[in-house]
Amino acid sequence: MEGLPAMDPWIAERAERIAARAVRELEALVAVSSPSGDVHGAEEAVAVAAALLPDEARIERLACSSPDHAPDLLARLEGTGSGRVLLLGHLDTVIAHHEHRPLERRGERLAGSGTIDMKGGVVLALGVLRALAEDPGAYGELALLLVVDEEWRTAPFAHVERFRGYDACLCFEAGEVDTHGRDAVVVERKAAGTIRVRAHGRSAHSGSAPDRGINALLAVAAAAQAVAGCHDPSGPDSLTAVPTVLRSGDAFNVVPAAGELVCDVRARDAAAFDRVLAVLPQTVGEARVEAELVRVWPGMASWEPTAPVLEAATAALGRPVVGARRGGASDASHFAAAIPVTIDGLGPRGGGAHAPQEFVLEPSLRSRAEVALATARAVLG
Repeated sequence: MEGLPAMDPWIAERAERIAARAVRELEALVAVSSPSGDVHGAEEAVAVAAALLPDEARIERLACSSPDHAPDLLARLEGTGSGRVLLLGHLDTVIAHHEHRPLERRGERLAGSGTIDMKGGVVLALGVLRALAEDPGAYGELALLLVVDEEWRTAPFAHVERFRGYDACLCFEAGEVDTHGRDAVVVERKAAGTIRVRAHGRSAHSGSAPDRGINALLAVAAAAQAVAGCHDPSGPDSLTAVPTVLRSGDAFNVVPAAGELVCDVRARDAAAFDRVLAVLPQTVGEARVEAELVRVWPGMASWEPTAPVLEAATAALGRPVVGARRGGASDASHFAAAIPVTIDGLGPRGGGAHAPQEFVLEPSLRSRAEVALATARAVLG
């Protein structure tokens, strides 16, 4: 870019080394099917990640935020400098074992389950940790936290206080470029919530005595319409309210006595979720309706504290690194209140998250390694 210096040779050389190993490392991680909640799969994925750590790393296993899960992985490096940086990622996926797909090359696309969300990001985080470990005088402590329950967690996040006061949290969810083709990192995310609605009715034969029943399916259907009516992505809170799961009925000839609805809600401010709950009816016909917010993840807005870091990263990289906002939830949001310099979206570029066509763009493994290294160096000075 005109007016910017050439890329720092330290970044160029180490990004090349990260990229040279990245495809093999991604193949190894993606070969492990690790859906959230599967202890064996999580342990296998942790073992692969641990084998790729720097030799000097001290490994701890931390109790997971979610019960009945494998412990999370924490790797720590102590240096002789002063800066403390947390690298963050997750090893679990939403893909069930029977749908799992190993890594497959399709031109520039490296397709497979969990590639972009977020085993590709884990590969880059491991590479950045190895690169930084070579200069212990540049940091006081480096930590890599890989959790195994990010995709389905409803319990409170357990790890924030341990890292409060760190100089930065760098999270490796998928990367992106902006509309001008500039490398972008995520510094703003919406709050995310999950609403569960349960309806209680009465069963009856749907042919001979339908009016003796109380139809819970109609109640949860009405609740779904009420939630969808709150959807206002262009409004002041950028609220999205999307019914996602509906369960009701056991047989084709029985009035459903129970029903359950799950909805995904996202907004700039989690207070908007209360307004969605407020529009839900307490009864539909004679069916009783109960609604609760079973999961709330905070939003993050780190524009101001991260601006100097992105400016320094731009200078070191020789091309712009800009902040961006994203609607999806991330563990980075949990840390943002305790670590003001929280930057997400440092992983590779790709697409198809949570779907069979999920992929990472192979060239982005190097370009995004450059961005991540430049950002980490900017934090550490």
